[in-house]
Amino acid sequence: MSSTPAVYADLPLFPLHTVLFPDGLLPLKIFEARYLDMARACLRDDSPFGVCLLKSGGEVAQENVPCVPEMVGTLARIEQCDVDDYGMLLVRARGTRRFRLLSHRKEPSGLIVGMAEPLPQDVPLEGTDVLAKFGACAEVLERIIGTIRERDADSVPFAEPFRFDDPSWVSNRLSEILQIPLRARQKLMELMDVSERIDAVHHYMQQHQLL
Repeated sequence: MSSTPAVYADLPLFPLHTVLFPDGLLPLKIFEARYLDMARACLRDDSPFGVCLLKSGGEVAQENVPCVPEMVGTLARIEQCDVDDYGMLLVRARGTRRFRLLSHRKEPSGLIVGMAEPLPQDVPLEGTDVLAKFGACAEVLERIIGTIRERDADSVPFAEPFRFDDPSWVSNRLSEILQIPLRARQKLMELMDVSERIDAVHHYMQQHQLL
């Protein structure tokens, strides 16, 4: 029996100027009371929170400036947590599964809470043409990671194990690291067909002479 609920009725949301992909790492410095409380609750209950790209508004609360999240985001679970000398919470979270917001509301604390349905996993890769593109993408990603490791082994922005044989993992990591505008990155994350995401990142790398 699946442990993933059909709907998250009260999913706490963290709208950010970033796009989180499944298996992506998200370092956070948390200082606002609404998010400190959220993080404590997630740690206590071993529950996820939702990360959405900000459609409008700011990451830090501003009076009379509504915060509007994109409707598709990614669930995140806290993997590491520490407190710095100034009382700021230092968190490392990891993306798990994408979701679609059905509705959302603002709590008195300022925290946005949503009703969200988990989205299905990627449609598997099919077709010899796209398989060849996937192979090329995997080679580029392996080369990028090798270059980063040579410079500073601790600065690799991906969690191990590295799954170079997994089209979803490869296309998600490239979508994170390539210099793609945030809105385009959001569209890549929303794609349910991994063949389309592989095709898009392969086309981008061809255009920018990375292949």
